[in-house]
Amino acid sequence: MKEKKYLLGYDIGSSSIKAALVCVDNGETIAIAHAPDTEMEMHAPHPGWAEQDPESWWQYVCLATRKILHDTSIQSEQIISVGIAYQMHGLVAVDQTGKVVRPSIIWCDDRAVPIGERAFQELGATTCLTHLLNSPGNFTASKLKWVQDLEPENYRRIYKVMLPGDFIAYRLTNKLSTTVSGLSEGTLWDFAMNEPAQILLDYYGLDAKVLPELVPTIGVQGYLTDEAAAKTGLPAGIPVGYRAGDQPNNALALNVLEPGEVAATGGTSGVVYAVVDRYIYDSESRVNGFAHVNHQHDDPRVGILLCINGAGILYSWIRKEVAPAGISYQEMEKQAATVPVGSDGLRILPFGNGAERMLSNQQTGVQWINLQLNRHKKQHIYRAALEGIAFAFVYGMQILKRMGVDLQVIRVGNDNLFQSRIFSETIANLTGSTIEVLDTTGAVGAAKAAGVAAGCFASIREAVQSAGVIQSYRPQDAVDAYREAYELWENDLMNQQNVTVTA
Repeated sequence: MKEKKYLLGYDIGSSSIKAALVCVDNGETIAIAHAPDTEMEMHAPHPGWAEQDPESWWQYVCLATRKILHDTSIQSEQIISVGIAYQMHGLVAVDQTGKVVRPSIIWCDDRAVPIGERAFQELGATTCLTHLLNSPGNFTASKLKWVQDLEPENYRRIYKVMLPGDFIAYRLTNKLSTTVSGLSEGTLWDFAMNEPAQILLDYYGLDAKVLPELVPTIGVQGYLTDEAAAKTGLPAGIPVGYRAGDQPNNALALNVLEPGEVAATGGTSGVVYAVVDRYIYDSESRVNGFAHVNHQHDDPRVGILLCINGAGILYSWIRKEVAPAGISYQEMEKQAATVPVGSDGLRILPFGNGAERMLSNQQTGVQWINLQLNRHKKQHIYRAALEGIAFAFVYGMQILKRMGVDLQVIRVGNDNLFQSRIFSETIANLTGSTIEVLDTTGAVGAAKAAGVAAGCFASIREAVQSAGVIQSYRPQDAVDAYREAYELWENDLMNQQNVTVTA
């Protein structure tokens, strides 16, 4: 009898590490493991900062891998390729020995906002947008400039800089490398010149030698070392065959690969990610363009990404700090459903997790509006939070629509806020979009993409096409209540820090 073969995918999040085991023969997800059991901490030495220790990610990768091997009882030799998805925009710096120089400055850290905004002004919007598709903003390049300016001793120790997924690939293969997709998410890729963004490196006074070797997003990127095999329980010599940021990877998992296809996710942050075949951009850089997993310079595939930092993190905060101890998200949803659309007038602005790109890097903070102590109860807070996050999605999607992005159908995974009927129906009714929930996750997508590199599938489309639609949310006829609630919420937003709606 032919021995079954498996693929392993990781999702390196800021809350946890996920590992997924997928069977090559039928694309079935065999098991998913998480580590740690509770959410990983973000360290904030100063307001607006967010840091994590990259070595802790590696420890949890090893733990999750050993857990999934133990739980499934499969032989490690049956695993033939590994894929990695990871939290985007983080800065990981190592010295010549491979030791981490300082904690990673992760995606929601906003200390580099002034540096990026100054670069956008001084280099010029046209230059930045035509070459980088973005303002340098709060991305990896600007974070590295912050280290150079504020921590010169640490900067002098840096041998290479990487994205979080590059670091995990390094720990697995002992090879320092990155991808075009990865560099683009750090505003370190020049789309016009099809090379690392020398124009920004020169402006910042950064040495291009700190960038590691380029490897393909999908393809053999290195092989597991004996040391990595000993720590993870995986077989030495198998390839790392794929690596991408969590949002391009989420799109891949959802079979969103070609122009007109759209993915979304509602985790700690919220994202809408639309694939286009043109180098388009928002003139104010409120949404951002990155090289998609199948991007080629002569055949572009660009992911236009709307990111809302303050999304699921608000709901998880309410569960931990407001709701009764031990309550599940399912019970919170059940209680919220007893409250009418609009939460009886209670409104919440969810923006409490750093500077919001779609608000031109402003920080409004979380705002509770019209809380009435004799009227509102916990269930009102649950619904107002879900609605507030959904309204933030709708607000940002207006920017995408003005750019000409088609949002008629949005594909989402079955492992985040889109499991909430209240949340999903609010977005569908206000945007006119159909939301399709697929039975897949980011770690599963990473595993399947690794199978392309291992020769298990002829194409990415073949690898991911088995993910089926398990539920759909469609616009309903009666949307007046949703529209009225949204307009009140949007007016609240307009009154905070002079936020304006512009085309």
